[in-house]
Amino acid sequence: MTFGLVPFPAASDRSRSPELAAEHRPPRIRAVCLDIDDTLVDFTSSARRAVCDLIGRDDMWSRWQRTTDEHVQRVVSGELSYEAMHKTRTKAFFADLGALLDDDVVAALEERRCTQLRTTWRLFADAVPCLDWLRAAGFKLAAVTNASGNHQRAKLAGLGIARFFDTLVIAGELGAAKPDPVIFHTACARMGVPPSETMHVGDLLDTDAIGARDAGLHAVWLTRSGPSRSPEPGVQTIEALADLPELLVSEYRTPPLAPSEGADYRLREGVV
Repeated sequence: MTFGLVPFPAASDRSRSPELAAEHRPPRIRAVCLDIDDTLVDFTSSARRAVCDLIGRDDMWSRWQRTTDEHVQRVVSGELSYEAMHKTRTKAFFADLGALLDDDVVAALEERRCTQLRTTWRLFADAVPCLDWLRAAGFKLAAVTNASGNHQRAKLAGLGIARFFDTLVIAGELGAAKPDPVIFHTACARMGVPPSETMHVGDLLDTDAIGARDAGLHAVWLTRSGPSRSPEPGVQTIEALADLPELLVSEYRTPPLAPSEGADYRLREGVV
């Protein structure tokens, strides 16, 4: 028995075959959801400095993160408000270190930490150029966050990027947090774009990328320090937001309102 090779049709032949053209057509993206902390904003650097200032040492960050994650879950479940969570979390953190503090001391420490945070928030250098490009290209944009609504609104406004977003979806206000599909689907519904035409970009593999993928969105894992785990099926990986425009153009359809034909879609040195 012999097997013959069937030549792949030339581009002109494919254009004349609607079925084949549809089969090889990449998915169209009309909307992009973005995580905020450690995706647009260098949150960890600021937060870690604030915790270090609070306790006078820099080796307790992972414990602070665990305590924070536990208390954020209590907010999402409706057990705590975000305002109460901040003080409760700080009190629990110090108790875990063996320091039993009264409420007045905890309130003063938390105010000190938050003040330092507000004065040290910084955008990553590629955040505004990427947002500018996405807006110019005609994408709808949503910020999707598991953090406090008031906290994130103040951050986005203070850093001058609130203007880029069509909607802000907040876990504590919604009652569902990433990776729950509800939060991703809510962002899509508010923008009027189905999940199949929406991309989500975030720095956490499980919470952002896998959560978005499982919710039916196109998932991008932002790994600024390089991937810490093996690639996941259905998850694209980039190492900077500067890489996002090229990914959208090379792997997906041309943006809805593409810049002039032949434009360089890569972002270099903060220039769009």
